Amino acid sequence: MQQTFRRLFRHKFGKNPVSILPLEGDGSQRQMFRMVGDAIETAIGVVGPDREENRAFLSYTAAFRSIGLPVPEIYGADEKAGAYVEEDLGETTLFDALTLARKEEPEAAFPQAMVPVYRRILELLPRFQVEGGKVVDYSVAYPRAAFDRQSILWDLNYFKYHFLKLAHVPFNEARLEKDFRRFATFLLGADTRHFVYRDFQSRNIMLRDGEPWFIDYQGGRRGALQYDVASLLYDPKAGVPEELREELLDHYLDQLDTHLPRVDRTRFRQHFRGYVLVRIMQAMGAYGYRGFYERKPRFLQSVPQAVRNLERILETGFVPVELPELRAVFERICASGSLRKSQPKAPPGLTVQVGSFSYKGGYPDDPGGHGGGFVFDARAIHNPGRYSEYSPLCGCDAPVIEFLDGMPEVGEFWEHVHGLVDNSVGVYLLRGFTSLNVWFGCTGGQHRSVYFANRLADHLRRQFPSVNVMVTHREESKWPANQPQAETQAEPEAAPEPETAGVGSAA
Repeated sequence: MQQTFRRLFRHKFGKNPVSILPLEGDGSQRQMFRMVGDAIETAIGVVGPDREENRAFLSYTAAFRSIGLPVPEIYGADEKAGAYVEEDLGETTLFDALTLARKEEPEAAFPQAMVPVYRRILELLPRFQVEGGKVVDYSVAYPRAAFDRQSILWDLNYFKYHFLKLAHVPFNEARLEKDFRRFATFLLGADTRHFVYRDFQSRNIMLRDGEPWFIDYQGGRRGALQYDVASLLYDPKAGVPEELREELLDHYLDQLDTHLPRVDRTRFRQHFRGYVLVRIMQAMGAYGYRGFYERKPRFLQSVPQAVRNLERILETGFVPVELPELRAVFERICASGSLRKSQPKAPPGLTVQVGSFSYKGGYPDDPGGHGGGFVFDARAIHNPGRYSEYSPLCGCDAPVIEFLDGMPEVGEFWEHVHGLVDNSVGVYLLRGFTSLNVWFGCTGGQHRSVYFANRLADHLRRQFPSVNVMVTHREESKWPANQPQAETQAEPEAAPEPETAGVGSAA
């Protein structure tokens, strides 16, 4: 990939970069790098694993630049490699500037120095929505061309599954789904003909020489004007006070009038409250997924401000549509002391107990007390213990690992095992479960079962960093290497194999 970046950089500047340095991730799967030349040349290299998302970003960028909107220039792209190089807009996001301004004005409810910046951003937003909406190619929009009913329900269910369930907020599933459908119908009563930036918030706006520049609009699609202004003014990370929100919303509507005359402001504000709610819910779903599920604490830091935003909506009249269960859910969230703390506590994590055992000693006990899980029978795999050079060893030792790695049936067995376990671990994390058992059995509990238990434990630690993986080898004290010397002089006789053995049985 670095060769691709060098080639694209050289195409723009006529020279190779002298350094390519990784940048901190933005929460997505993309990787970003800053390339620096030997003079003043800099550029940002992006690797995006989703080609359709990359295509949308590149297409939208070309459209926005064609009408003079402040978005980065694309210096070059290799769509097959999933990489592109763009203009370096510096390191200061709107969020960074807000954070610095708050330190300089610690007593202010909101830094006065940032108010003109917000006003300027809201002057540019209608241009993206109305003018930009006329020039973008919606056929490249990803994953959908419009913020339609399906998109709205995806956001609402994202909130349900990744915030409500992971934060253990109680709700009635049937009544909540009914409210979701009614809420979606209400939201689609707004004017949905324009471009929705989709993630219009303080980390996606750069400030260069005091002027705003815009990034991360690859999720854009056709939809309602209210969504983006709600995203900016109710961004939990920004904490814009209510009085200033009203002032800035009026300023936005004044600017919108120059691009889209005769907007019904009363009706706009009614739907605006609904889009504020759906945006807060979408953001809370993201905080839940990144914070409670992926265990990234910085995402949980925004939860208390999101709760305060919900509380303000409840205090000022909610929305003009009956949503009793959804309202009750919001009231429960606002009444939660833990969710209002500066650092909400994540629910207990998932512990996966992985172990090996011998069938001669019977099935293992359940250390977690929850029952269930998996027991995989490894006796169908050829037994290294039949060979004198392996019989004193165990599945932890390199010769045994090499022996088993070389057997085709081991690879096939492994694919089935980790496929089943990975799926269960993902579901258990999503549902907030705390315990899962996975055991491997063989004749002696020394070679094959130990090999698979260790291999699965290593795999789970890499695949699911937030999971606590514990390993137990039940027969470890009986292995020849762990016996007193007098008991290990004789060559142990390999235990006979059963005539028939199940493959991958689950208990």
